[in-house]
Amino acid sequence: MLFRSSGFSVVTYTGNGTAGATVGHGLGVAPKMLIVKNRVQGTYGNWNVWHTAITGSQYLSLNLTDAVSTNNNRWNGTIPTSTVFSLGADTFGNTNKSGDTYVAYVFSEVAGYSKFGSYTGNDSSDGPFIYTGFRPKFLLIKNISTTTDWVVIDTSRSTYNVSANKLYPNLSSA
Repeated sequence: MLFRSSGFSVVTYTGNGTAGATVGHGLGVAPKMLIVKNRVQGTYGNWNVWHTAITGSQYLSLNLTDAVSTNNNRWNGTIPTSTVFSLGADTFGNTNKSGDTYVAYVFSEVAGYSKFGSYTGNDSSDGPFIYTGFRPKFLLIKNISTTTDWVVIDTSRSTYNVSANKLYPNLSSA
């Protein structure tokens, strides 16, 4: 499924366990974020995340609180290109175990619609200002330096600032 105009693509593929394998994403521009899930492992597998703020040798897990980790077996140490993302030699089933099927959610920026980036906190109650060029309806935040929850803030639950209602993708709480 491809939504090039919205900067979003859903790709399914079968792993081959080979380092340097690639998967086409169809966006026509380099993605800013990938989320990959092994469909065979079901609820036991991790939701593997790559983001433009980390290297091709690093990853996060959407279902865990872990800080950024380093392992070439996820993305083969390679940043995604305008046509493909790369996979490492994976025997554990994270992104490329031979014979396992995967789903990948691939995101790129679209001006006025989506923005991906990072920032450094300043320990101030006012915090840093992050300009997106539009009012976001959905915000996903993760401190990559330490063990902490992922946080989702959206305008459906909190219709004005300061947003009080949050979701935590790594938790099973309501």
